[in-house]
Amino acid sequence: MSKFAISVRGVAKDFPVGDDQIRVLHDINVDVNAGELTYLVGESGSGKTTLISIIAGILYPTEGRVQVFDTEIYDLSDNDLVRFRLANIGFIFQQYNLLPTLTAAENAAIPLIADGMKRSEAVERARALLEKLNIANQADKYPRQLSGGQQQRVAIARALVHEPRLIVCDEPTAALDAKSGRRVMDLLREVALAAERAVIIVTHDNRIFDLADRILAMEDGRITHDGRDKAILMQQETP
Repeated sequence: MSKFAISVRGVAKDFPVGDDQIRVLHDINVDVNAGELTYLVGESGSGKTTLISIIAGILYPTEGRVQVFDTEIYDLSDNDLVRFRLANIGFIFQQYNLLPTLTAAENAAIPLIADGMKRSEAVERARALLEKLNIANQADKYPRQLSGGQQQRVAIARALVHEPRLIVCDEPTAALDAKSGRRVMDLLREVALAAERAVIIVTHDNRIFDLADRILAMEDGRITHDGRDKAILMQQETP
């Protein structure tokens, strides 16, 4: 059994550009511990979102292997990978991806409903999480009736509601004011400190840098820094 929550070995990713293939990730090797809040930083285009999408089982690598809690996820069939993601992974997208015909509570409850929980029970559990995120009063509203920050918090609730073992976040505080962003990060940190879970966050938000346990920095599709020295974070600028 691996001592790491996530183990990435030799991961590379190519994307087609015209008749060519452009390599955007180069031989990534990294392990992520459970019970820690790990930040992934770097300039736009450095490969951060591509890497976390591969770790979360959303985007297949061109080369390499990814193990999530002792499961080689790209050895799974497509159907088994979907089931594994549903049971074990929560992904907070930078674009909120809320369903316009569902209320905030119903959107947040989707992973529970998809896993077979009774709809009413799933929605009640989602409401409790929306309350923690300070938007319980928006639970019955539709996405079009919510601000960007409120939609972001609904997306965060959806990622956390089924208590996944791996939570992957792409700029979770980008649309939030300082107070709301701190509330979200306090919740994510509370989740991350559980010994059986791992949280990876892509961010440029220097308001929350002090909460990181570990920093991975990327440049040109490669990891250039891996450590616990937060000084590197203070060199990053919030866009």
